[in-house]
Amino acid sequence: MLLATGLALAGCARSVLDPRPGGSGSSTTPTIPPAGGSPSQSTPTPTAEPTPTPPPPSLGDQVRSRVAAMTLEQKAGQLIIVEWRRDARTAAEATELITQLNAGGVLLLGVGWTMGDTRAATAGVSALTATPGIRMFIAMDQEGGTVQRLSGAGVTPIPPATEQGSWPVEQLNASAAGWANELIQAGVNVNLAPVADTVPADMVATNEPIGSLNRQFGSDPVQVGEHAAAFVNGMSSRGVLTALKHFPGLGRVTANTDFAASGIEDGITTVDDPYLEAFRLGMAADPAMVMISSAVYPRIDPSRQAMFSPAIITGLLRGRMGWDGLVIGDSMDAAAVAAIPAGQRAVDFVSAGGDLMTLRSAEDLQSAHQALVAQIAASPDFAAQVDAAVTRILLAKASAGLLDL
Repeated sequence: MLLATGLALAGCARSVLDPRPGGSGSSTTPTIPPAGGSPSQSTPTPTAEPTPTPPPPSLGDQVRSRVAAMTLEQKAGQLIIVEWRRDARTAAEATELITQLNAGGVLLLGVGWTMGDTRAATAGVSALTATPGIRMFIAMDQEGGTVQRLSGAGVTPIPPATEQGSWPVEQLNASAAGWANELIQAGVNVNLAPVADTVPADMVATNEPIGSLNRQFGSDPVQVGEHAAAFVNGMSSRGVLTALKHFPGLGRVTANTDFAASGIEDGITTVDDPYLEAFRLGMAADPAMVMISSAVYPRIDPSRQAMFSPAIITGLLRGRMGWDGLVIGDSMDAAAVAAIPAGQRAVDFVSAGGDLMTLRSAEDLQSAHQALVAQIAASPDFAAQVDAAVTRILLAKASAGLLDL
């Protein structure tokens, strides 16, 4: 959003001499001096016009100035979200990694995050200022059903998306607002949801990442898109940022990309596929992010997985579908991409048009950060892509109150 300002210019007041008939005293009618003589009254000095005050810089200009002042390490760090599993990383370890990398966010993973645990974790993360004035995205996957990270006392059990999809959109909107309140209470500002993947009715049982886990709103893309939009609107109404996932769709693959590197091809989806309508409707609700899958779509790009594909991220999502918000990758720890070195994953993702990446191991996080810094320094074109990505990130953070200007 651009900030506008108005400027009121003061005019010069003129005095009007008004004789008062019937009163005593001398006349107020001015004397006309003789030719060549001196006037009986001095000529008033014109009042100087006030110097216009320049408008303050727009939000975009302020953010671009902030990006220009950042170090390469700080820019690279803003692209990285540190994954934090309760059973695999202590708070001290997470804090050290976030600070070391100037990380832009943290993703709380695993099960058993109670309200108390989450509040303690997010309070510690929120206090980190590795890059002064820029606070953290603090994210969770809070879809419902089998994917609900925050749970326990004081937290509403969220039904699976298959049930949510049967509700009127007004009911889902209101329910999502209530779930968002609980995330805010826990200190979470980003929900990596909702799922906008459409699973064909005859593939529900064989579609491992979505259908078999009841993560889809339905098998009709319009129904899916309308419910995804209602979920986004409900979350946004309480100040929680959302991520529509997993573009361009995981509904037609068989294997789960988190655990498999084969069976992850969708040989049906094209750039004008009707299932993309679910994402189009969801994006119209203005989520903060769209998440890119790590599956393969040979009818769009036969040589690259979606998260590394300029044809899918820049050509289809940003170009053909007009998305100008954040692009976040699905887990870069997934089995689907594990054979690619972490540094190359990071560089290839940003080169394709991506903004935010999530990684788990300290080694992979450090490798990704180092590779990004090195490529920024080596390539002006890549440096420009990073500046554009960081600008989008800071604009989103500004909208969420996470950026001091």
